[in-house]
Amino acid sequence: MPTTDQSIQEVYRYVVDTLSLSERLRLAALILNDLTQQNITVIDSSDTWSESDQLELTTFSLQYAASLFSESEETTQ
Repeated sequence: MPTTDQSIQEVYRYVVDTLSLSERLRLAALILNDLTQQNITVIDSSDTWSESDQLELTTFSLQYAASLFSESEETTQ
């Protein structure tokens, strides 16, 4: 029994791959429109970064860049 991934690959190979470019674009538009009309939450909010996460990353990045910059100044003098 084929897996879902194999079935999807077969549909693509035997159906989608045989379509012209304009037909593929129409099919893609139909699929995307259908998904947006279903109001499915695709984004898992647990994967999003909070403002605090972003601030911590920015702070760390700036501190790291400052340490690299100060080290390079010391070696060039």
